[in-house]
Amino acid sequence: MPPVMTTAADLGLLAQTAEAIRRRQRFVIASHVRPDGDAVGSQMAMAYALKHLGKEVRVVSCDAAPPPLLVFPGVSEIEIVDRVDDPGDAVIVMESGDLLRTGVSGLERGFVINIDHHVGNSMFGAINWFDVSAAACGEMVFDLVRELGVPLSHDIAVHLYVAILTDTGSFRHSNITPRTFEICRQCVEAGVNPSAVARSVFDSNNLGRLKLMGAILSRMHIDSSGRLATVSVDEELVTSCNGTYEDTEGLINLPLTVREIQAVVFFKQVGPDDWRVSMRSKGDVNINAVAKEFGGGGHKNASGCSASGSLEHLTRVFQQKITEQMDKVLAGSP
Repeated sequence: MPPVMTTAADLGLLAQTAEAIRRRQRFVIASHVRPDGDAVGSQMAMAYALKHLGKEVRVVSCDAAPPPLLVFPGVSEIEIVDRVDDPGDAVIVMESGDLLRTGVSGLERGFVINIDHHVGNSMFGAINWFDVSAAACGEMVFDLVRELGVPLSHDIAVHLYVAILTDTGSFRHSNITPRTFEICRQCVEAGVNPSAVARSVFDSNNLGRLKLMGAILSRMHIDSSGRLATVSVDEELVTSCNGTYEDTEGLINLPLTVREIQAVVFFKQVGPDDWRVSMRSKGDVNINAVAKEFGGGGHKNASGCSASGSLEHLTRVFQQKITEQMDKVLAGSP
């Protein structure tokens, strides 16, 4: 079986991370608020690897996993907490730019191992393993599982596959490398059924989700150039459709299926004038640059942030800034 290597610059940190894990027994594993497939998959794959080594493991999260992920092993057992009183011998934080983004207090009192692949990480851990070349945090967990000498069981493999499938936008984002497909190949060899996983993640909608998606798309605005789509959802619309905010997961990608549309911005209301802003783009349109202006982050083609103000004002601001990024691509600017 051919090796799948992390970048040479990260080999020392990989070994250091593995050694820190070997020397410790009790672990808490956390990730960011509103966990996505990469967050949940990375946490659970790491948890199963540590349990194989005879370690004691708690997997915690500020928010519940998206409903489609609850069918995968162990996800329903993740502890939903806002505080950890006992951080164990080590805290492993997956793909979170800083500790505050976990939404869980008390983690800072432990020996923190920070594993992330997003630009802008604040390097908050005692060990900071950062690999921007990884298409998903799950790729880094794969390397760590192998470094620890843990066999790639089905339970580990299915979570790694979910992590990679979701964080690459179903293998559509530009962060994909040969390493990505080699890891997925090994996951399939370990028993993962790609079509069954895809059906569980993408084809397990309820009627409320279908109604909510229709209502949101009916309010979609396309800018005059035809390149930028803007969608939004508020609490009133969610209630009227008998849906939940979790039901909007993945909806942001639908406008990108239109050939002319190069970017999408999606506003989700979290308070009277508070919004969670998600952005997606194609090709070289760098919406991560926009997210960073508002204290957010992510990838070039998939990023998010928080913002406050009226929806009308924020719509104008983000449309302008995303248009500037699209114009840079047309002009051939970096």
